[in-house]
Amino acid sequence: MEDPLPEQMRAAGTVLLASLDEEARARAAYRFDDDAARRWLEYRPRPRPGVCLADLDVAGRKAAHRLLATALSPAAYAQAMAIVALEEVLDRAEGWRRGRHSGDYWVAVFGDPERDDRWAWRLEGHHLSVSMTVVDDQVSPAPLFLGANPAVVRHAGYPVSRPLGAEEDLGRALLDAMGPAGRAAAIVADEAPGDIISATRPRVDGPLEPLGVPADRLGPTGRALLDQLVAVYLDRLPPELAIREAGRLDGRALHFAWAGPTCPGQRHYYRVQGDDLLIEYDNTSDDGNHAHTVLRRPTSDFGEDVLAAHHQTHPHPHP
Repeated sequence: MEDPLPEQMRAAGTVLLASLDEEARARAAYRFDDDAARRWLEYRPRPRPGVCLADLDVAGRKAAHRLLATALSPAAYAQAMAIVALEEVLDRAEGWRRGRHSGDYWVAVFGDPERDDRWAWRLEGHHLSVSMTVVDDQVSPAPLFLGANPAVVRHAGYPVSRPLGAEEDLGRALLDAMGPAGRAAAIVADEAPGDIISATRPRVDGPLEPLGVPADRLGPTGRALLDQLVAVYLDRLPPELAIREAGRLDGRALHFAWAGPTCPGQRHYYRVQGDDLLIEYDNTSDDGNHAHTVLRRPTSDFGEDVLAAHHQTHPHPHP
């Protein structure tokens, strides 16, 4: 039987730090209370906290991947690896001008996973950002960002690579199932926004007004598709986390909103909102072939939920 998830993460985080030499460990390790570094989300190719996987030896890179795997279901880990590989595809498409590299991903650990009751970690790079916070052996997931550029690579009309296909297809199926009146209510703008609304902000500005169609106005088929769509995002997490997060939701409070044209190949966006849940999807660059998706918990991102509980039982001051 596998160890509980917090123990798996602790073990993987400890092995990662132990695998690094002194210089790499100095770049990877931060204090837990370094909020500027810990509360960080950046899915563009930008400088970021942590140590770059390209600078690590094989053992260090493998330890980083094993840590990442503790946070993702097998399917989501496969999505993440496909997204990483797309860096080489994109670099070729751009004529090698940008020097993109599948090793350009950074890992950072906040606190001591072996000893501390509060610690966190993140693995992040272009189109991938996974943040996990562990407090009193409770794992708080989010933000969790997956993107893809190109969103689909085709040959002879068939997809060769489409790591975020289910996220698009289920959103479209839900919109189609609503019928004309439901679609009119769900489509909140004729043009999609330039990017996901929550962007790279460490806190979701809000509260965001729930837009579109509430779940209780959907028919049975629409409601089932909305549940499937939410499950696609929650199932990025390991089963015990996915089940826990699904149990926290009040499905009746979910809203679904769409912006932009409804035909494939055009720039479009949707979001799902619920109790401490924000799912966003956009495909608004490169003529609808550059996708972003994010799973956020607006009041619990970066472990705010487990930290609040910790502070109630450990009344020492924290920054």
